[in-house]
Amino acid sequence: MSLTGVWCSWLALTWFYESLPWWIILPVGAFTVALYSSLQHEALHELMATRRWANHLFVYPPLTLWLPYPVYRSLHLAHHRKLHHLTDPYRDPESFYVPAEQWATLAPWWRSVLIFNHTLFGRLTIGPFLNVSQFLLHEAKAIRSGDHGHLIAWLCHPLMAGLVLFWVIAVCGIPFWQYFLLFVLPGTSLSMVRSYCEHVAHETPEERTALVEAGPVMSFLFLNNNLHYVHHKRPDLPWYAIPRYYREHRALLRQENGHYVYDGGYWEVFRRFLFTPFDLPKHPFM
Repeated sequence: MSLTGVWCSWLALTWFYESLPWWIILPVGAFTVALYSSLQHEALHELMATRRWANHLFVYPPLTLWLPYPVYRSLHLAHHRKLHHLTDPYRDPESFYVPAEQWATLAPWWRSVLIFNHTLFGRLTIGPFLNVSQFLLHEAKAIRSGDHGHLIAWLCHPLMAGLVLFWVIAVCGIPFWQYFLLFVLPGTSLSMVRSYCEHVAHETPEERTALVEAGPVMSFLFLNNNLHYVHHKRPDLPWYAIPRYYREHRALLRQENGHYVYDGGYWEVFRRFLFTPFDLPKHPFM
């Protein structure tokens, strides 16, 4: 139902684009694209459908344009592979940390940029540009160095992104820059609220993953992955089963993850870290 709703919402927003004011399109478009990203995450763990191919087929089109679904799936499953690899900038493809030896060689202005990106305001503003550019650069370097594991996905990606843009531009008449500003950028930014502080560098692997006790809207938007420690402990649980598991094992889970918990939900995250880094980009012990 969530996937059907997302596709209906996106198709309706784009089809009726000229009839709707921007102040409706912007929040609904951002929410729709961010929820689609959450559904892609659910699908790559093969938790949406009983048939394996069905998990991937309906989330394959890149509504954000920049991220090929097979590449996302490959990198995210690598992120889950070893618990003690979490936050390791060499082994965790989703780490926002920089190795200490690399940090020492960075220009002061670039260090300031990375520190700003560790504030929530920075992650919401420059975060999408920084994350996407570094991701594309990493993928390009990998292909140039002879790692062709993602090459087929990248060769297919222009076709898939082209189909999305054909609908958006040719059929619905939406200028590219407007689709980028009203759908892609705010949707990517909103998705980064979840990933902002869900992992922190810590000597104990279990204490690197957060539990955010969010309200119903944000929990639905992130398909309960705000309870991120549960997801890493039980990646086999579909999104709708996570809250019950958390309620039944709440005290134990909070003890296991070293009480890395935000009881006030994302309001607490905003209040504490809007302009203050939740941690420094230099990895403290790698």
